[in-house]
Amino acid sequence: MAEVHVGTLAEFGDGDRKIVSSGSVEVGVFRWSGEFYAYSNICLHQGGPACEGLIMHQVEDVVSADRKYCRQTFSQTNVNFVCPWHGYEYDIRTGEFVGDRKRKLRSYKVVTRGDDIYVEI
Repeated sequence: MAEVHVGTLAEFGDGDRKIVSSGSVEVGVFRWSGEFYAYSNICLHQGGPACEGLIMHQVEDVVSADRKYCRQTFSQTNVNFVCPWHGYEYDIRTGEFVGDRKRKLRSYKVVTRGDDIYVEI
């Protein structure tokens, strides 16, 4: 297992990401709500760059007490990143494909030493 230097804390604002590689392995490293997450940059659908698309709050349906559709809104808690090829969405905190939570991207451990950030690939 190799440790790849991702950057420094000062280089990562909340909501930022960086793609790093080691050999043939590409990993997307995200900072969200002060935490770091790292996933394989290969989409489960057709191998697209899963970690390189939009980061957005999940769209949720609002349903009334009598179970009628009212509208849609953005989630206050669930945030996804979207593969730019075909729109597959992944939970930024777990790497799970939101269309089928049993499927998820491979995750990698992120290590912080002082101000430096590393990912174990």
